[in-house]
Amino acid sequence: MSTSRRSLFRATGMVAAAGAISATALDAQADQPADHTRATTNEVVAGADVAAGGGWQIFQGRRVGIITNPTGVLSNFTSIVDDMVAQGVDVGGVFGPEHGFRGTAQAGSSEPKSVDPRTGVTVYDAYGANASKFAGFFADAGVDVVVFDIQDVGARFYTYIWTMWSAMQAASSAGVEFVVLDRPNPLGGRARGPVLKPGFASGVGQLEIAQQHGMTVGELALYFNATFMTRSGVTPLPNIEVVQVQGWTRGMHIEDLAARWVMPSPNMPTPWTAAIYPGTGMFEATNMSEGRGTTRPFELIGAPYGDYRWAHALNQVGLAGVDFREAYFTPTFSKNQGKVCGGVQVHLVNPSDVDAPAVATHMLVTARDLYEGFGWRGDGGRWIDLLTGSDRFRTQFDAGASATEIISGWQRDLRRFVIDTQRFLLYRGPR
Repeated sequence: MSTSRRSLFRATGMVAAAGAISATALDAQADQPADHTRATTNEVVAGADVAAGGGWQIFQGRRVGIITNPTGVLSNFTSIVDDMVAQGVDVGGVFGPEHGFRGTAQAGSSEPKSVDPRTGVTVYDAYGANASKFAGFFADAGVDVVVFDIQDVGARFYTYIWTMWSAMQAASSAGVEFVVLDRPNPLGGRARGPVLKPGFASGVGQLEIAQQHGMTVGELALYFNATFMTRSGVTPLPNIEVVQVQGWTRGMHIEDLAARWVMPSPNMPTPWTAAIYPGTGMFEATNMSEGRGTTRPFELIGAPYGDYRWAHALNQVGLAGVDFREAYFTPTFSKNQGKVCGGVQVHLVNPSDVDAPAVATHMLVTARDLYEGFGWRGDGGRWIDLLTGSDRFRTQFDAGASATEIISGWQRDLRRFVIDTQRFLLYRGPR
């Protein structure tokens, strides 16, 4: 580490069997009171702002590649790429994930390779890129350090963390450094839901983590590096720098972050969407609309066969943190396009109490029991297997199990995941 980088960061070390891992932050963070559990939005400083506040000295003399999207912004909403270029950082390339660097593409799409008209930097289409393809991008761009700065939403099937995982493997094989500009997990620090099983890896879940993982991307990077790199046949990165968020703790939730929310994808308009998404994202595997093509994706759920009975039945369950309102909507695209769908709007009345995978499990079971027309999305249930991480959910569900029985089935694996990830956590608060 150069003298300028030493002056910017306070290094904190953790050692894992797979190799050394580290996290970095400004000296000022060490002065936070030990009992700090809450902060206002203005007190939460993202890793990008920490690094920018030091004049991007961590990249002095380096050629930088950046994996980011519209969420990679400073507190004044300036793109980190725009700011780095303006401040003289040598940016060799930008690697755009799903939806693209500037966010012009819909779900399942990306932006093609191009030269960014504002900065003159080459932008590579990295959506779905494996480690080999990323390594080729890094070589073509001539970078010696790769930066990841994307706002995650805390769900295993949100694809940005898998873009990071592929890039980490590529960074190891290419011999380049890896830096994460960390951001808060909008769902706080609690892990919930089933854990992915070997044999069910896909683009919506490549490693054995919980459906709602309860970690920041910086923490995930440390965990991935120490736990999965060797198993994947890749040498762990000798050092991952995580520029930590200041003023954030695991007990903070969407209420603390809403004022500065930037949509990480077109169908994630608000942090309230993110709060329920680790659950209602499972409706993508059904013949019901998950609200794509409406102004409330993943909050509005329904189908042409749905009616008032669903909301009534769900409200009788008394699930923590949510109420269900009878709702009717017509999706403008995606499933059931142009058809009037009856169903529910999920209202988050106390987001910090919401267990999204459990809520959605009750929703699915109730829909199954109410409607003969309910079914999986034309693939025999393979998509729900990939979203939940194994065939256990589907097998129990199809056999008529109750929501309570299905939820009980994932608790043992979830407890093990919480234990296994504990030493990689960088921020205080509940798991």
